[in-house]
Amino acid sequence: MEKRAVFATRFEDSRGRFFSEAPSATRTPFQRDRDRIVHSTAFRRLKQKTQVFVAHEGDHYRTRLTHSLEVAQIARSVARTLHLDEDLAEALALAHDLGHPPFGHAGEDQLDACMKGYDGFDHNAQTLRIVTKLEVRYPNFEGLNLSWEMLEGLVKHNGPVTGPDTPISSLPAAFRDFPYLADLEPDQFAGPEAQVAALADDIAYNNHDIDDGIASGLFVIEDLMGIPVVGDAFRGVQLEYPHLTDRMVTYEAVRRLIGIWINDLIGETTRRIQLQRPASAAEVRALTEPLVAFSPELEARQRPLRAFLHERMYKHYKVNRMRSQAKRILADLFDIFLAEPETLPDPWRQDATQVIGARRARIVCDYIAGMTDSFAIEEHRRLFDPSGLH
Repeated sequence: MEKRAVFATRFEDSRGRFFSEAPSATRTPFQRDRDRIVHSTAFRRLKQKTQVFVAHEGDHYRTRLTHSLEVAQIARSVARTLHLDEDLAEALALAHDLGHPPFGHAGEDQLDACMKGYDGFDHNAQTLRIVTKLEVRYPNFEGLNLSWEMLEGLVKHNGPVTGPDTPISSLPAAFRDFPYLADLEPDQFAGPEAQVAALADDIAYNNHDIDDGIASGLFVIEDLMGIPVVGDAFRGVQLEYPHLTDRMVTYEAVRRLIGIWINDLIGETTRRIQLQRPASAAEVRALTEPLVAFSPELEARQRPLRAFLHERMYKHYKVNRMRSQAKRILADLFDIFLAEPETLPDPWRQDATQVIGARRARIVCDYIAGMTDSFAIEEHRRLFDPSGLH
C-alpha cells in the first residue's frame, strides 16, 4: 500500500456503521461506501438533473452526474498527492450532490419556498436524508448504512454545522431528524478527505462553467481576458497555438486552469500541514481552521471569476427563463400533491394520505426532490395538460 500521511483517515480505524454489518472480504469500508453510492437510485438520477442548463437542453453540457464524476477525479488526484485515503475522498465527491432537486439551484430555492411553513428544504441536509432513510435497498436497515466517516464528511464538508451561535435546533430538519447527529461531532471540521472533496467541487464547477458558458454562447473568450488567472491562461494558449479554433483554445485553457487550482490547493495545504503538524485525522477535525485550503492570493483572484459567472451565466436571461419555468413547475407539483395526495403514485400516496401538515409536506418534498428534470416536466404535463390524460 502507498504511504499514508499520519493525519489521513485510516480505514482500519473506521468508527464503523450505525447498523452492524460483517466486513467485506474484498473491499475497505470506504470502497464499500463508494460502491453503495454508485449503485444507488439517487446517483443514477443525477444524469438528468441540472447543473446550470436543464438536462435536455444539450447533450454536451454538464449534468449533476458528470459534474460529480469530475469532482471525484479531482478529489482523487489531490488525495493521492497529499497521501490521504483516495477511496474516501472519491466516495464523498460522488455523493456530495445526491440531495439536489431537479432544475439546480432554482429548484432548491422553489422547494425551500414551498416548505417555508414546514421546516424548509436544504440540499445538503437532503443528501443525509437520502443516504440514511430514503434509499431503501437493504433488508436490515433504511438508507445505505454508510460509514461514520462518510456521514461526517457529507454533513460537514463545508465546515462545522453547529457552534455557539448555531445550535442543533437551528439546523435544517433533515439534520435535526437524524438520531446520531451529535455523534458526528457537528461542532468540528470534517476530516481531511471531506475537505479535499469540498474544494474539488469548487475547482470543477468554476472551470467547467467556463467551458459550458462558452459552448452555449452565453459569453465568448474575449469576455474573459480581463479576469485574473483566467485571462492569462487563455492568452497563453492563443500565443502558443495561434491557429487553434476557439473550441480547442477553451479545452486547453480550462485544462491548464484546473491544474493551476489543484497546484495552489496542494501548495497551500502543504504549508498548513507543516505549520499545524496534525498527527491524526481527529487532530485535523479539532483545528480552528480548515487544513485544506486555497491560498489567500488565489482566493482573492478567483472572486472576479465568480462574479463574472454569476452575472454573465447564472443570471443570463436564457438561464433566468429556465429558472422561472422550473419554479412554476415545482410550485404547481407541490401544491397539487399537498392538497390532493391521492394523485401521488404508490408508495408515496399510501404514506401521504395517512398524515397531514408538516409530515405530508415532507413526503411531497422528498418525492419532488428525487425527480429528474425530465420526469418533473413530464409529471407536470400529465397533471396540468389535458392531453396528458390519455
